[in-house]
Amino acid sequence: MKAFVPTGDTSNLARLADVPEPVPAPHEAIVAVTAYSVNRGETFLLEKPPSGWRPGKDIVGRVIKEADSGQGPKRGTRVVGHPPAFGWAERVAVPVDNLVALTEGISDARAAALPLAGLTALRLTRVAGHLTRKRILVTGASGGVGHYLTELATQQGAEVNVVTASPERAERLKALGAENAVFDVAEAKGPFDIVYESVGGESLPISLSKLKKGGNLIWFGQASRKAPRIDFFAFWNGPVSGNIRHFDYTDFDGPVSDDLKILVDLVREDQLHPEIGLEADWTETPDVLHQLRNRGIRGNAILTVTAAP
Repeated sequence: MKAFVPTGDTSNLARLADVPEPVPAPHEAIVAVTAYSVNRGETFLLEKPPSGWRPGKDIVGRVIKEADSGQGPKRGTRVVGHPPAFGWAERVAVPVDNLVALTEGISDARAAALPLAGLTALRLTRVAGHLTRKRILVTGASGGVGHYLTELATQQGAEVNVVTASPERAERLKALGAENAVFDVAEAKGPFDIVYESVGGESLPISLSKLKKGGNLIWFGQASRKAPRIDFFAFWNGPVSGNIRHFDYTDFDGPVSDDLKILVDLVREDQLHPEIGLEADWTETPDVLHQLRNRGIRGNAILTVTAAP
């Protein structure tokens, strides 16, 4: 079958190639992929890919072989899935605990935009306790996680403040519930109960300085690709007894399918709105990767899997 594989060449990160058919474990189903989402983080990993790894964590398709365990979706079921990898392919093995059945009212593109960014945002809303009446700051809010996080936190009663890239993005985030938008983290008017920090570099220590006493900074990304430098003594001038928590969206108990179903239901109920920045045939994946690395796409990039050349 055909799948995209890493090239090791930063000027052209992936190529379509012949690969072996997936061999499922007893708890895995085989899904014929109809669409997948490309995440910017995957473009970073493609620069120095681990041995034997292929990209692909957000997929939509139909089950063509159900799990030998007898659990999970049956053959013919249309599903959204979150495999550990290997999803940019005609077929992929996915643990049944990472699959959720889809209704016909949700398009492939909207469903494929959900797993990684949606799971991250949903789980971020849980790690700092109740959000009702909390003032929160979201840095890097123009990305897929920030988009979902703004909407979910607003629905939970938080006052959401965002740092975003442009007036256009600011208006979109305000339409999703953001109270205030700024274009530089230094302009954000604290103090905040919670900061969700995804930029790193200079953004993190500035964000930290805007915490209220005993507030929480949840560090969930480093989009700038620059490590932050934090001055211990700066805590005396602002975030007294502030907390920094490293966040990993996979560090949660229970099956992925539980949270993925919550996301699917929210979309079906028109309470969560995936933003599709681009839809293209999967043969255009190398060009899409180039655009993503250069921030040329706002919203999710969705690739539709057609007959391979």
